[in-house]
Amino acid sequence: MITGDPTMAETPAAASQSTTSPAATPPPRPPRRSFRSFFWGSLIGALILIGLYTMFMLWWSYSEGERAGVLQKFSKRGWICKTYEGELAQYIVGGVAPQIWSFSVRDPVVAEQLHKAVGQQVRIHYQEHRGLPTTCFGETDYFADRFEIINVPEPVRPSSGLSVEPAAAPAPAATAAPATPPPTQP
Repeated sequence: MITGDPTMAETPAAASQSTTSPAATPPPRPPRRSFRSFFWGSLIGALILIGLYTMFMLWWSYSEGERAGVLQKFSKRGWICKTYEGELAQYIVGGVAPQIWSFSVRDPVVAEQLHKAVGQQVRIHYQEHRGLPTTCFGETDYFADRFEIINVPEPVRPSSGLSVEPAAAPAPAATAAPATPPPTQP
């Protein structure tokens, strides 16, 4: 006795397939995430990771130290992010070109004080923060956090007795005036 599909034989497996039971239905699939939700989730995750990386790089300094020289230039510059940038001329020796060291300042109070110290010899304490993802914090990796003005040392006098100071220029000759004899006393 064949009922239904003539190609199916009467076997126990065929009989179980032909009967419908609640356990035989596949479990419902979870709803698929759309591409839009995947995109926004990935974008937010990437921004969070970049923010954490930036915060870590600003907190951790690669190196720190001091440099001394003449504060040659200090300005506030930038197209979108205005930052305080300075240049320190090191190795000021006659006949030798100075080495220029560029640095950035994040603290507006220190920046105002450095504006007033342009042209003076200073010692700057800095921290180096490598790997920052943007120049909105500063155009260089070196961030100055404090400084002090240094008095220029006195020149060392040679012990050979030679004079370092320039020779005195001769006084200009006075125009010839008629000489008057000194008054005589009677």
